[in-house]
Amino acid sequence: MHKLALTLAFALTALACAAQEVTWSVDMNSIFDNREGSSNDYYCIDQTLFLTRLAPEIGIRFLPGQKIAGGVSWIQPVGNGWRDYKICPTLYYNYNVGHWRMNFGMFPRTQLMEPMPTVLWSDSLAYHEPNIRGMMMQYVAAKGYAEAFLDWRSLQSETHREAFNLNFNGIWNPCGALLLGGHLQYSHLAKQKDAPLDQGVNDDVTINPYVGLNLAKAVGADSLVVKAGYVQTLERDRSGENKWKSPKGALIDIVAEKGIFGVKETMFAGENIFPLYGKYGHLLNLGDPYFQAPFYSRTNVYAYIVRNQFVNLVASLDYHYTKEEKGFWQKLLLRVYLDNGLWKHKHNMKKPYLKNLY
Repeated sequence: MHKLALTLAFALTALACAAQEVTWSVDMNSIFDNREGSSNDYYCIDQTLFLTRLAPEIGIRFLPGQKIAGGVSWIQPVGNGWRDYKICPTLYYNYNVGHWRMNFGMFPRTQLMEPMPTVLWSDSLAYHEPNIRGMMMQYVAAKGYAEAFLDWRSLQSETHREAFNLNFNGIWNPCGALLLGGHLQYSHLAKQKDAPLDQGVNDDVTINPYVGLNLAKAVGADSLVVKAGYVQTLERDRSGENKWKSPKGALIDIVAEKGIFGVKETMFAGENIFPLYGKYGHLLNLGDPYFQAPFYSRTNVYAYIVRNQFVNLVASLDYHYTKEEKGFWQKLLLRVYLDNGLWKHKHNMKKPYLKNLY
């Protein structure tokens, strides 16, 4: 590990001598998430997540819109010294010319156009898996975007099962306030080397098309977006029945913001869309376990304490409701991001607010 880091540092330093531009960034996060439930951990266990993350990165832009970059993402739980830390390597090629963007390697999830919805990617995974490990391609235009990426979550070994997910996301604003979009995710869980006889290959496909309206201008809000969609999963346990299960339901998302205050409502009604979660958990099903319920409502009430081009500090109260369990999460989420454009944008009030990651 140390030899690899030194080799990378020397290589980047040598290349920087002849480079057109050296780029750098530091992304720092602090997460406090206190989770309380009402019914003996039916869907989500009671726990407090308190951790920090530091992700320094250095790169070389050798042609306009093209660079290579490397660094680490260090995740450290608070309260137990150096124990239980997690180091994730970052090393990737980035292409950003015109409408097209590409990434190859291990790159931050901040490269996504927007955070993944919780039906596809749970809060806990967002906290602990900061990088995409694979490749991504995006097409970005004034009326919307389309992106596809491969995230290789685990390499096959004697102790780990091969796992990856393939995602397609997109949104299009054809006219006025109308939004058309959707998500498609394929999650694959294969065997480990020399696997036991009862271990099989498993599949999970999630389909989520939606129609939306962006009503912010109409009502004078900073943000008001309503999305109504259909969600269906196709799951198969090849070590068991080896038959496809196809639960489905309706999914509604509403986000409203005015000033420093905001509300986000996510509502699902239908069948248990993660029928294999009890057996494989987040190894196969990557979304929030609350979506196993036939009816689920999540209401986030939040306020921005500090919000500018470089800092995003938000306090949030999240209420989870199902027939079987009620959850109440209290969260403080901090993000600080600095890069080589720091002084250029220091007094640029038109630069967008820094987005939070979660």
